[in-house]
Amino acid sequence: MTPEEAKKQANKKAIKFVVALFILYILFSQGNLFMNSMMTPGSRFYNPFISEHLNYVQGLKSALIVPAVWIIKAFGFYAIHNEMDVMVVSGPYLRVNYSCLGLGVMSFLAAFVLAFPASWKSTLKMLAIGLVAIYILNILRIAGLGVLLGFFKSQRNNFTYHHEVFNIIVYICVFTMLYFWIKKSSKPTRA
Repeated sequence: MTPEEAKKQANKKAIKFVVALFILYILFSQGNLFMNSMMTPGSRFYNPFISEHLNYVQGLKSALIVPAVWIIKAFGFYAIHNEMDVMVVSGPYLRVNYSCLGLGVMSFLAAFVLAFPASWKSTLKMLAIGLVAIYILNILRIAGLGVLLGFFKSQRNNFTYHHEVFNIIVYICVFTMLYFWIKKSSKPTRA
């Protein structure tokens, strides 16, 4: 293969990757928003059956809240929770909304990893590691807010941008993981 043919092939791969990334991200992120609308009473596309039996958004909320409350309690606070709220006694009241779940960054990670030309074993491994890392970081964010705002009551008004700070930290972690994964996945194989 000539260098010019190799360059054309690489350009086709790059274009295919960008198009697949864009399409998958739109499908995942908008699909999650649509499903949230189907599971939220009073919303445009609300469906009681889906809300009752396939509500993965509420499942993710609970999967974040319960371990976060365990961590808050481990720091000596008394915390109570319901399906979307965490209240630390003598501390903050935290509401876990749809925007707190990290589904946007999870959608990006899934789209990137699935669009990137790598082996399926490597792709599935990176997808699992990345999603678990985002999940753990999100638990730590919720627990951290509960603990920090419990200790530093006077600073509660200074934590209004925790979503943005969290997103920056998570994207730095995701891009770091992707960098090393791409570097490892792109190594030439020995003949």
